[in-house]
Amino acid sequence: MKGLTPYLQVLRSGDAIAWYERVFGAKEVRARLVAADGTCMNAEIEIEGDRLMLADAMPNIGSKSPAELGGTSVVLNVHVADADAVFKRALDAGAEEVFPLANQFYGDRAGRVRDPFGHHWIIATHQRDVPEAEMVAAFHALFSE
Repeated sequence: MKGLTPYLQVLRSGDAIAWYERVFGAKEVRARLVAADGTCMNAEIEIEGDRLMLADAMPNIGSKSPAELGGTSVVLNVHVADADAVFKRALDAGAEEVFPLANQFYGDRAGRVRDPFGHHWIIATHQRDVPEAEMVAAFHALFSE
């Protein structure tokens, strides 16, 4: 494995893997490493061709889940063929809508959910390439006072 791979800490890693399989079509790509006490120390899944690692939270070594932290500072952005279908699947499977799915100024149809494990996901489908000057102008039009 090369490059940057997100590593999520969750409560109930088995449930999280099942949720990611159901919603994102994730595939488990390596054997789970589970300690004698049942703690999943490492699991690896693949979503849309990219790896994601996860493990059960281990607060004793400073590895906490979003639920234990009361939020998260990380947002995962996943591009899929049909954002509408995946967004609906996520909501139907218990995700909470953070931002509604909509056509965005930067050329994607995208929305944001919080999964049942506390992680935030932007679910997007690329619709069109937007020239940088157009994107910057649209950004300023939306977010300037």
